[in-house]
Amino acid sequence: MAVVTMKQLLDSGTHFGHQTRRWNPKMKRFIFTDRNGIYIIDLQQTLTYIDKAYEFVKETVAHGGSIMFVGTKKQAQESIAEEATRVGMPYVNQRWLGGMLTNFSTVHKRLQRLKELEAMEQTGGFEGRTKKEILMLTREKNKLERSLGGIRDMQKVPSAIWVVDTNKEHLAVAEARKLNIPIIAILDTNCDPDVVDYPIPGNDDAIRSAALLTKVVASAVAEGLQARAGGGNGNKPEAEAAEPLAEWEQELLAGATASPTAAGAAPGTPEADIQTEPTAPQNP
Repeated sequence: MAVVTMKQLLDSGTHFGHQTRRWNPKMKRFIFTDRNGIYIIDLQQTLTYIDKAYEFVKETVAHGGSIMFVGTKKQAQESIAEEATRVGMPYVNQRWLGGMLTNFSTVHKRLQRLKELEAMEQTGGFEGRTKKEILMLTREKNKLERSLGGIRDMQKVPSAIWVVDTNKEHLAVAEARKLNIPIIAILDTNCDPDVVDYPIPGNDDAIRSAALLTKVVASAVAEGLQARAGGGNGNKPEAEAAEPLAEWEQELLAGATASPTAAGAAPGTPEADIQTEPTAPQNP
């Protein structure tokens, strides 16, 4: 069974790139065509790259590795936390703190402080302190929880990182590259493919696209964990009910196995969650 289908990608708006005036020329090879000033990503290539990334993640985890999930933009925060938690992997869905990878020894000390404060709160360690002291300790704990809660159980730097929007997460990407940590990431049409080891061409602004691809990576982790434990074939994502495709999207789906051709009928209206900036109707 395929890891994900062309229909699922279309339903999730994964094929919508940015406006043609906002692109990275290095992404040209991943572009199928353009419609009304919006680049359309070649989903046939997306499927191929998904399979490669899936296999890499599965094998990495099966051999004892870990994957850090990174996505701090609003559209990705929920799915990053949900999917990483589902498979017991570390994640960052709030602000990336400089040195999370390159200065992990210091970060680890802050994690120990977080656990110390939590233990104090649970065992009555706050008793006997003034209201001001309790307030300051509580604020410190909440701040650490908000910024480091997703990596609280991380004992060492991850084997690889999954990134939603490499432009926004440029600090995480730079740290991973400095440490030679493999990067798996969604590549929108404004991204630089040279900084990613396992690219997945797709829309990194649509909520459903980011959620679907993050779910795919998490499912690869789950399968790797099962292989590590000597289990079965894993937990691959299943298709969900979705809105009917526009005529031109059906045309794209029908011609997926053929070589890219000129575009056909006019596009339908993209799903509401594809737009992430209030000033424009398409993925900018």
